[in-house]
Amino acid sequence: MSFEICFTRRYCMSHRLFNIRNSRCYVPHGHNEYVKVYLVSDGNDSLDGAVNMMAPFAVLKKRWHQWIDDHVDHCLQLSCQDQMLDYFRESEPENLPHIMVTPGDPTTEVLAACFMAKINALLHDQGIGVHCRKIEIIETPTNTVSFAGDPEQAISTAHYDGPEIPWWRRPDMSINDLL
Repeated sequence: MSFEICFTRRYCMSHRLFNIRNSRCYVPHGHNEYVKVYLVSDGNDSLDGAVNMMAPFAVLKKRWHQWIDDHVDHCLQLSCQDQMLDYFRESEPENLPHIMVTPGDPTTEVLAACFMAKINALLHDQGIGVHCRKIEIIETPTNTVSFAGDPEQAISTAHYDGPEIPWWRRPDMSINDLL
């Protein structure tokens, strides 16, 4: 027996897939996306007959929704290799906090793994005995990526030149390691 809690959040974003030249995704463009997280208990799922919940919904989703709403929504997602980062560093440094930087191209697959690592860091930091078992990112009405597994095994940092603990593993509101 186990219980699973699912939360869905909508956000807008823009991105460019820098390493896929000669494609439509090489040109910066945007999507209205949904992210669904599936949370499960780290331990016993037995209901106690009093509170009868893993944790209050408000507690489970507060920091996650804050991160999505205040930092992911309307961000520009770029590869750590994208030369557009140089432009922003030199010409628009005030916009650096609004750029999500991913190891390699900001595909929906890598976002799913990064998002899972982030929500698990946020939940663990709160001491809540719950973790994300699965995450889905609905990129378009016809395209969805689901991820269940270990984000560390899915995310290659071969080209990522950032701190030892990258933004997706930190329990803070960061979306890059530029500052």
